[in-house]
Amino acid sequence: MAAVSGEEIVDKGTRLAGKVAIVTGGGSSSELVGTGQAAAILFARQGARVLVVDRDPANAGETVATIEAEGGQASLLEADVTDSEACQAIAEAAVARYGALNILFNNVGLGGPRATVVEVDEEAWDQTLKANLKSTMLASKYAIPKMIEAGGGSIINIASVDGIRAGVWENVPYAAAKGAIVNLTSHMAVHHGRDNIRVNCIAPGMIHAPFVSSIPPQLRELRRRGSPLGIEGTAWDVAWAGVFFASDESRYISGVTMAVTAACSPPPPFRCAFTSASARVGASNNSWEGVGGRSTLAANPLNLTGRAATVATAPQNSAAPHSRPWRSPGREPIPG
Repeated sequence: MAAVSGEEIVDKGTRLAGKVAIVTGGGSSSELVGTGQAAAILFARQGARVLVVDRDPANAGETVATIEAEGGQASLLEADVTDSEACQAIAEAAVARYGALNILFNNVGLGGPRATVVEVDEEAWDQTLKANLKSTMLASKYAIPKMIEAGGGSIINIASVDGIRAGVWENVPYAAAKGAIVNLTSHMAVHHGRDNIRVNCIAPGMIHAPFVSSIPPQLRELRRRGSPLGIEGTAWDVAWAGVFFASDESRYISGVTMAVTAACSPPPPFRCAFTSASARVGASNNSWEGVGGRSTLAANPLNLTGRAATVATAPQNSAAPHSRPWRSPGREPIPG
C-alpha cells in the first residue's frame, strides 16, 4: 500500500475550534506548497481563524483564497517580521480582527550562503540570523502578552535538522540560527510555562518544498531513498506536526524539538554521496548551487537497480570509498 501524503488528508475537524492563529511566512514563493502555507490551511481546516503574515501579499493572498474557498476564516497582513513595530502590529491585528490570540507559528526563514566559519561573510551572517532568529524572537515577544490575556496559548518555532546535527551542507550561518531557535524554544517554554503558554519546535529535514525547489531530480531521488521510510517529506508533514502542537492534544508537551525527518537525522547516507569540501573540484554538470550550500554529486550516487550505492569519491584521507549498505528484509536498501 502506498504511503498517504499530508495533502491527501483533507480532514476538516475541530481540533483547533475557537482558536486564533498567526502564521508567519504564510505564502509560497513557488508552485510547491510552503510550510507556512500548509500550516495555515490545516489550522483553518481544524477550525482556527488564521492571520496569514507574509512580506509578499500576493503569496499570502493565495493562501487566504484557498482557506476561504474551503469555507474557513483567514485574512492576510503584509509585514516584515524582522521589524519590531511590524511584529507588534501583527499581534494587535490578530486580536483586533478575531478577538484573541492563541497560536503562533514562527515559520519565516532564510537559507543564507554556502560557507564554513572561515568563509562566511559578516554581512551574510547578520542577515541570516536576522531572518531566522530575530524574527522568531520578535514575533514571540509581542504575541506572548496577547496570549496571556487570552489565558494561554501555543508557540511553534520552525528550526531545521541542521540546527540539531552537523549536516550535508556547509551552511554555518543557517545552522547556527536554527540551532539557536532550538535553544530559544527550551528557554521560552520554561519562562512562560506558568503563563499557560507552551513552546515547542519542529526541525524538518529532507522536505521537498519551495526552500529546495531547484534541486535536480538526481539529488531529490537520493534524498528519498536515503529515508528509512523510503518516502519524501513535504510541507504538509511539517504542518501536521504543527497542528498537534497547536491543539490541546499536546497540553502536557512543552520545550520539545520534534524532528520531522522520517528518522533521517544522521547525515552519513547523504554526506557520503557528495564530495567533501577538500575534494571538491568545482562546478560541473553534476553540481548544484542551491540554498545552504554547493555540492557535487559523486559519480552514479544512486544505483537504481536496487543495490546500495558505493560512492566514488571519499573524503580526503579516507583509505577507501565508503560502502556500508543498510539492509532489512523486504526493504529497499539505503545508499551509504
